[in-house]
Amino acid sequence: MLKSEYLQRVYTQAVTRDPDQREFHQAVLEFLESLDQIIDQHPEYEKKGIVETFVEPERVITFRVPWVDDQGKVQVNRGYRVQFNSSIGPYKGGLRFHPTVNLSILKFLGFEQILKNSLTTLPMGGAKGGSDFDPKGKSDEEVMRFCQSFMTELQRHIGQFVDVPAGDIGVGAREIGYLFGQYRRVRGTYAAGVLTGKGLSFGGSLVRTEATGYGLCYLTQEMLSKMKGDSFQGKTVVISGSGNVAIFACQKATELGAKVVALSDSNGYIHDPKGIDLDVVKDIKLGHRGRIKEYADRVPGSTYTEGFRGIWNVPCDIALPCATQNEIDGEIARTIVKQGTIAVAEGANMPCRPEAIQEFQHAGVLFAPAKAANAGGVATSGLEMSQNSMRYAWSFEEVDRRLKTIMTNIFHNIYTAAGECGKPGDLVLGANIAGFMKVADVMLSQGLI
Repeated sequence: MLKSEYLQRVYTQAVTRDPDQREFHQAVLEFLESLDQIIDQHPEYEKKGIVETFVEPERVITFRVPWVDDQGKVQVNRGYRVQFNSSIGPYKGGLRFHPTVNLSILKFLGFEQILKNSLTTLPMGGAKGGSDFDPKGKSDEEVMRFCQSFMTELQRHIGQFVDVPAGDIGVGAREIGYLFGQYRRVRGTYAAGVLTGKGLSFGGSLVRTEATGYGLCYLTQEMLSKMKGDSFQGKTVVISGSGNVAIFACQKATELGAKVVALSDSNGYIHDPKGIDLDVVKDIKLGHRGRIKEYADRVPGSTYTEGFRGIWNVPCDIALPCATQNEIDGEIARTIVKQGTIAVAEGANMPCRPEAIQEFQHAGVLFAPAKAANAGGVATSGLEMSQNSMRYAWSFEEVDRRLKTIMTNIFHNIYTAAGECGKPGDLVLGANIAGFMKVADVMLSQGLI
């Protein structure tokens, strides 16, 4: 329950305007609960209407996406771009192609993106977009035709100084290539900075593929060191998911001395007590877009179990949920706590429900929220934008060094903010406050009300 009548009015208005957008409401309520701790110290926010402005997108674009399948039949999907806040820089956020995409999910993701981008300290606003198109099971030609149709409309609303999309679920190097090719074709200009996550041969950045997973581990390592005097060394780790974030979190956690014993996909999970053979996983998931169950057929001693949520029955010291939103509820959180887990860090966007976060915090489990822990992807996208502006490319080591510095600084900023609010160790509070205060101050100084 919110103590501030002002914040309660803001939340009620958000729910009343869009009563069916549950994911968005969840993200807004978590943010407002953090802001409740400091709102009395900032009467200017209510006077200038900063919070209600902050939770309302600057612009929501919806459009149809007609495309022709391999049988010559016209299919029609729906496309979106939520341009949420551009106070500190051009809109920045990924594109998601998945059947579950709707306006509620994109508004939640775009809202979180404002705070995440703010925490990186790079000049990027918050946005998100995508379509209910499903690339799975489609031929390369079908994906290309869809991407070309999608970009034919989206190109009207983006630009390197306006809005810079990137990839997300269902949008990888293939899709970004098709999207960029169509943008260049329609606009007649080689504006490399209009999209990030590009191929290395046409303006992409080294480390971008690895960035979210690496960054997750860099922040988790700093959290363990500062708050527990510990590290990944010798720890058992469970990671949900098996996309880019999970794969490269697995790689970096292993490099830092941990043993990753489980990964999952939307059908089920694998458990390998000896430690995941990442080369096999990469061949399955990145090589031919297969299912994780193949791992058990190829690696003796490993097992596959149907039902992806069962992965959290595998005991671990460190849990890294990297699959999808709301995968961990209160019951699963209690299971994780009982197993003696010491730290949870979110690699996916909002994978832990509010009651799960409460369980972790009540039990003294270190918890890092997604808006901080998975900021490595967008941070490296920002570094890609910098390289595009300079017509230059940094080495892998240089980008990785900058990424590690950014993630380390994010941890210390949110840790300090939590302490200043009288809630030491509450990194959810710290991330919300540190991310918001920067944007709010800019909104006030620019008269963006």
